[in-house]
Amino acid sequence: MAKAPSAKAAASNKGAAPKRTSKPSYLLDEQVGFILRQVSQRHSAIFAGLIGVNLTPTQWAALSKLMETGPCSQNQLGRLTAMDVATIKGVIDRLTARGLTETGPDPEDGRRLIVSLTRAGQQTAEKAAPNALAITRETLAPLDARERETLIALLGKLR
Repeated sequence: MAKAPSAKAAASNKGAAPKRTSKPSYLLDEQVGFILRQVSQRHSAIFAGLIGVNLTPTQWAALSKLMETGPCSQNQLGRLTAMDVATIKGVIDRLTARGLTETGPDPEDGRRLIVSLTRAGQQTAEKAAPNALAITRETLAPLDARERETLIALLGKLR
């Protein structure tokens, strides 16, 4: 018959983590959300260090998309940049306050707000574009060309 541990031995183990005899089924370091968050944090740090102008990633997304598409409704811009209604409104409000965008009613539908770049917004976007490309290169630098293509393709499938 097995001998029960003494009171002294039991007290000395009180509060100690139980010994693991096998690998746990959930390891945080192997979870996609955790890895994506770490990659996002790294990318955000690279963005902040290289963008070269005082813009947040969401502000850059709005300016970049307006440079690409031209004026569009605020609602459409939100969809094109994957921002909800409240987020895109805040982004455009801040960009407009800085003189980088302007808004006005849609001549075809007065209920719609059209957003466009100002001259200063166009210049800011043109100045930041090479830096944004450098941010992407730096973020993907640990990968070779084929790995970069594969990563972008796989991430696109997860959208």
